[in-house]
This record gives sequence, C-alpha cells and structure tokens, in this order.
Amino acid sequence: MRLFIGAAVAAGVMLAGIVAQAEPIKIKFSHVVAENTPKGQMALKFKELAEARLPGKVVVEVFPNSQLFGDGKVLEAMLLGDVQIAAPSLSKFNKYTKKLQVFDLPFLFKDMDAVEKFQNGPKGQELLNSMEKKGLIGLGYLHNGLKQLSASRELRSPVDADGLKFRIQTSDVLAAQFEAVGATPLKKPFSEVFLLLQTKAIDGQENTWSNIYSKKFFEVQDHITASNHGLIDYLVVTSAEFWQGLEDDTRKVLKASMDEAIAHGNKIAAEKVNSDRKRIADSGRSKILDLSAADRAKWVEAMKPVWAKFSDEIGQDLIDAAVASNN
Repeated sequence: MRLFIGAAVAAGVMLAGIVAQAEPIKIKFSHVVAENTPKGQMALKFKELAEARLPGKVVVEVFPNSQLFGDGKVLEAMLLGDVQIAAPSLSKFNKYTKKLQVFDLPFLFKDMDAVEKFQNGPKGQELLNSMEKKGLIGLGYLHNGLKQLSASRELRSPVDADGLKFRIQTSDVLAAQFEAVGATPLKKPFSEVFLLLQTKAIDGQENTWSNIYSKKFFEVQDHITASNHGLIDYLVVTSAEFWQGLEDDTRKVLKASMDEAIAHGNKIAAEKVNSDRKRIADSGRSKILDLSAADRAKWVEAMKPVWAKFSDEIGQDLIDAAVASNN
C-alpha cells in the first residue's frame, strides 16, 4: 500500500510538472495608438507570426490605445513584469539613457534612407543594448517618419518662429531646438495637442505627416512647412529579465517574428508619408510650404548648434556615425 501511494504521489508530481510546463508564455504588448496605424499593424502582425510559429507555447495579447499603460508608465511597468513588449517613441527613454537623444537632434538625417542606414549600422545596433544594465533591451526600430513644422503663420525662415509657442515631446534636445530660433517650447501630452492648437494656447507643433493627418492638426493650423527637420521613430523594447529568461529556440523565433513585423509596420509607415500629405493638401485646410535649398540652409544654420550642446551626453561618435549615414 505504501509503495502504491508513493507511486501515485510521484505520478501526480510528474503530471503537475507536465501541466505547468504546458502553460503558454503570455506576452503583453502595450502601445498607445490605434490598430490601423503602422505601430498597431506591426503589433498585430507580431501576434499573428509568433502564435503561428509557436502554437500553444506563446500567447500574445495586444493592448492598443493606452488600454494597459501610457508611454509615461509602460517602461516602469515592464521592469515590474506587468508588460513584456512596448514601443514608445525614442524621446521617452531619457531616464534610462542619454544616447538615444541622437534621434532628437535637428536636421541630422536628410531622409529616411539615411535613418535606416544608421539604425541598421553598427552604432545604431549598439544602441539597442544601451539600456541593458537598466533592465531594458531594444528589439528594433519602428518608423513613423520625418517631422514637419506647423504653425498659425507661415514658417519660411527661422525668424518667422520667433516668439511663437510650440508643443514638444518631453525632450531637452527638442526644447533647445526651438529656443535656438527664439520660440518657446512647451512640453505637453500628445493627447492635448489638438485642443491647445484649436484654442490658440499654442501657436504650433512638430510632427510627422501621418500624425498631423490622423490627429487632424491640419484642421487647426493654417500653415505647414515641409521641413523634414527631425525624426519620430519608436523603439520596440522588452525587459532583459523576460527576454533572457526565454529558451534560446523560443527567443530566436520571437526575434525573427518581431523583425518581420517591424518590416511590415515600416512599409505601411512609408506609404502613409505620401498618402497623408496628399490628403492634407487636398483638404485645402492648411497651406503646405516646400522650402527652397536656400531657406532650408537657414534653418540648418540656426538649429545646428544644438548638436554641440548635447554632444557630451550623446557621444560625438554617435553623432558622427549619424552624419556619415547621409552619404
């Protein structure tokens, strides 16, 4: 009898172990935008690929529209294990590294090809692991696009921005950028921008064509300057504890799925640059100004001193590598 009970207990322990082992890995992916955006589509593509390639082993739960966390809290939540993947804008990582400020420097990249060349190069890839000691690992860069300037008056020359109030993301680099042209930068949440523009509490803002269109900023701004002066991209990020705790084979499949999902999102983002600009132009609500080479050179001259101001924090080697990507 004692032998029988012992065998039953052993079998029960073994069965419990098998059941526990069979529990799927739950991955919560939190982001702040709608599902029809490049980021939203990327998250859904990752879910589709990961679950198809690791059936029964992985379950990906996507939480769009800040349903789970906003960008201000998601990284803290990640370090606590409450979320496994997020994709905040590159400006949101100041607390964890100053190196990513390189992407906020004005007029650093001439186009998105240069951005991709830098991000895929040695220095850009090094940045993915720049926060590992703080518990965060970058999985890849997701594009939104280059930024344009919008305002209540035409911005042809830097002097046109003098005295105006511009909403910015929480970034010291972006604050210095607008101060360099005599404007007042105001750090305000993205969700408040439309109302601030509508009520004239601010005079202008900087954003990508897709953000200007999707958030209807063009309806409350008389002028948009096609400046391509900066970048809004996202860093797809996970916690080091979660990522390094995965089995090697599982991690490899998830990374391949993420790479493919990011490529999918970036393709959508590239298509929206032209289509959303055209929608804004066709609306007739906002007048779009394309800068001449001479006018653009004035903006570059006015804002370029910001590079030197932050070179010690960012690292001159990173800035030099970014500049070299334009060639």
